Amino acid sequence: MNLVTETFSGFLSLITGLRITIKQFFSPTITTHYPHQTLPIAKKFRGHIELKWNEETGKPNCTACNICAKACPSDCIVLDGIKPAGEKGKTVTSYKLDYTLCSLCSLCVEACPFDAIQHSNRYNLASVPNQWANMDLVQRYKDQVTRVGKTPYDPYAPAPAAAPAAEPAAPAPAPTAQP
Repeated sequence: MNLVTETFSGFLSLITGLRITIKQFFSPTITTHYPHQTLPIAKKFRGHIELKWNEETGKPNCTACNICAKACPSDCIVLDGIKPAGEKGKTVTSYKLDYTLCSLCSLCVEACPFDAIQHSNRYNLASVPNQWANMDLVQRYKDQVTRVGKTPYDPYAPAPAAAPAAEPAAPAPAPTAQP
């Protein structure tokens, strides 16, 4: 009797499993076949940080104050800046991010008083020579600008010469009274 019960129990288990399999086979798929298909990125996704630039002037918002590097608990930000001739404040010349150390905590973004850095929405940075491990964000900006055919901002360029003062126009002759 035990053999018949075990056989019947196994057969019921097999039928139950096949029923679930057949039901799932005909249901619509919810799998995304990556990399041929991708899901939309959430608006609050935090990728690596990137610099913000003034679109009109092409200058970075970053003043190389180093507050973001001091706020970073992972110590993955190193930046340099200069004071260009003829300008009021400093500007960043090199902004290096070691992405292998970055914990994406957003403390640098929150600490920045000039709203000069933000999180990007890039997520697929895998490559064989790991070029994303140490990123120079200033160089990345220059490459992006050059790719679209514009000239990137160069803080080492000489200050533009001031326009010569216009000569005053000759005074108009006074109207004469006619008799």
